[in-house]
This record gives sequence, structure tokens and C-alpha cells, in this order.
Amino acid sequence: MYFIVGLGNPGLKYENTRHNVGFITIDKIAEENNIRVNKLKFKALVGQGEISGQPVMLVKPQTFMNDSGKSVKDIFDFYKPDKDKLIVILDDIDIKFGTVRIKKKGSAGSHNGMKSIIYQLGFDDFTRVKIAVGQNESHINLANYVLSGFNKKDVKIVEKEILSAKDAVKEIIENNVDTAMNKFNSLNFLEDDE
Repeated sequence: MYFIVGLGNPGLKYENTRHNVGFITIDKIAEENNIRVNKLKFKALVGQGEISGQPVMLVKPQTFMNDSGKSVKDIFDFYKPDKDKLIVILDDIDIKFGTVRIKKKGSAGSHNGMKSIIYQLGFDDFTRVKIAVGQNESHINLANYVLSGFNKKDVKIVEKEILSAKDAVKEIIENNVDTAMNKFNSLNFLEDDE
């Protein structure tokens, strides 16, 4: 079974913020594959189903971002899956806006949710699908920035990124991470929009 974890913060006030694109992507995946993500288990909202004939669990940790790892660790302690069955979808302020980046491993960078997951699991070699949410050009407090929303123009770009991230997850499951990286890492929705 694949465990697809979208990062975000629970609660209405965070719903459409930069930090919640992971949750939004999980919702899109759930919708496309008729999976209901509505059971509270492992400190998360979870739903099980299939994508391209493969069993999956969609996961939206409900611990708040900084403790996302607790939920993922509970899942790993229970199911004991191989590392390559974990796919984490998250926001990223360090990659170029208009892009999605798939990586097989790496550090957490400045992302506290990812720091928590790596700390709790004790390894960093798992797939992540990063969604660009814009760079903090105005240098406002980082927490305030990632908890802010998008303007109208940016929303269109982010929606394309989210759909791309959804398709990338399907590609990873159907084929493999390398194929998905080749297919999706070179896309730039900002250029398409100009």
C-alpha cells in the first residue's frame, strides 16, 4: 500500500493558505479516485482506496504542521511499509513559482512539517512532491507568509501546480519516481501563463 501524505494545518482559517496546498492536493486525489478521507486515525484524517489498481491510504495529519511527523510515525509503526511507499506532498517557498518538484530524498530545508517527519522517522529517503507557493520576496515573517493566501493571478498558477502534483502521484504509482521526475520537474506553469 502507498501512503500519500499531504501536509497542512487543520481548521477553516488555514484552508486556502500557502501552507495547505498539500491538503488541497489530497482532496483532488480523493475526488478523482472516489476515496473518502474522513476517518480520524493515526492523528490524521485518512481514507483508503485504489489508484491505478494499487491500494493507497490518503493522509491529512491533524496535528498542525510542526508535528506532522507524529502522524506519519504512527502509520509506519502500525503498517511497517517500505520507505518507497511513502509520498509526501508539501508546499515549498524555495523553488520557482509555477513549478512542481519531485525528489527521492533530501533535507527538510526550512519546512517544519518535513523536519518533523524526518525527525520522527529517522530517515529522509522517501519521495516528496513539492508545490511552489511563491518566494517570500517582501521578507515578511516566514510563518505569516506561509499562512497567507494567494492573490487572484497566483491562484490560477497554483491550481495548475496542484493538478500537476495530483497527476505526478498517479505517475509515481503507475510507473516510478524517475518517470514522474522526467515528466513533471521540467514543467513551468508561469511561462505557460505569460
